[in-house]
Amino acid sequence: MKIALPDTNGHFSDYTISGTPIPAVPMGPDPARIVYSATHVVADPFSAADPGGPASVDWEATMTFRRHLAGLGLGIAEAMDTAQRGMGLDWPGALELIRRTRSELPEALVANGVGTDHLDPAEARSLDDVRRAYFEQLDAVQKLDARVILMASRALARVAKSADDYVKVYGEVLEACDHPVILHWLGEMFYPQLAGYWGASRYEEAMQTCLAIIEENAAKVDGIKISLLDKNKEIEMRRRLPEGVRMYTGDDFNYPELIAGDDQGYSHALLGIFDPLAPAAAHAVNQLGAGDRTGFRATLDPTVPLARQIFRAPTQYYKTGVVFLAWLNGFQDHFIMLNGAQAARPLPDFVQIFRMADKCGLLRDPDLAVARLRRMLALYGVA
Repeated sequence: MKIALPDTNGHFSDYTISGTPIPAVPMGPDPARIVYSATHVVADPFSAADPGGPASVDWEATMTFRRHLAGLGLGIAEAMDTAQRGMGLDWPGALELIRRTRSELPEALVANGVGTDHLDPAEARSLDDVRRAYFEQLDAVQKLDARVILMASRALARVAKSADDYVKVYGEVLEACDHPVILHWLGEMFYPQLAGYWGASRYEEAMQTCLAIIEENAAKVDGIKISLLDKNKEIEMRRRLPEGVRMYTGDDFNYPELIAGDDQGYSHALLGIFDPLAPAAAHAVNQLGAGDRTGFRATLDPTVPLARQIFRAPTQYYKTGVVFLAWLNGFQDHFIMLNGAQAARPLPDFVQIFRMADKCGLLRDPDLAVARLRRMLALYGVA
């Protein structure tokens, strides 16, 4: 099958579909790694809501995708950045998403984002403001008997004066947690307002503070997800975690190596890229569980260029590529996003993502994907 695709100058050439779709085979009951997919939401394309207003979500399509992930045995990291949290999905929308997932998939492995995003960082005046914001969300999620991912706070980054302020706030919030939580260290490449998190601009000092918080509250910490896009920083911290505390890689650039691990340990996964890569992730973890490390790398290594394309700077717009692939693969009937975010990347990005996804076997129905891309090209006036 062929499709004429434009280059960055608008010149067309034929592209031949060559990938073999990866079959959707669930992970086994005792997988070699714990794997969460940070999952997108499907917007309601018929909503009259303006960008910047309350989120208007197509709940049925959104939940259908979550059932797809749970059917593959993947965990769901709910109401996180991939769901456009803070970039179209407000706290009331996030809580409704958490409630629906908890109700409809009670047996699935789900962890839910708890943060302070309903507090405008510009309106935060003190650590007490941040504490109250964390406690409000934590209380609402724990009332659902739902597990927690404690998200980084842009409000805390704004008002904290020192590392001690982070130690105090996290200590109090963790003390209030009913079950061990996953901490989330999100780098400034995702949100510039998070620069200097943990009270230090240098990674080594920030890591020391984060480790001190974990060590002081180890009974309340299941693990930590690091999204710094630097494998060496993750490996260094992974080797220093207290016994029983897991490292969940959030490195969408180097995940195969980090999940495979070395003779001193490995990372589990909590990744936005595992939304479009779900079949490949499940297949690869099955291979790893069977002792086939070569096969594991052969499955995931070819997906890394695609991940780097989707997560290229400005990194916070990676959700656009994730939802584009969900549309190409028939998981939703349209390519409309909350806040109009489908326009956050240029056309050459979409063409390149299409090519790379095909080569990785991530177009589950190539005929459908080609038909939809042709419609998109026509919309851009270049068909």
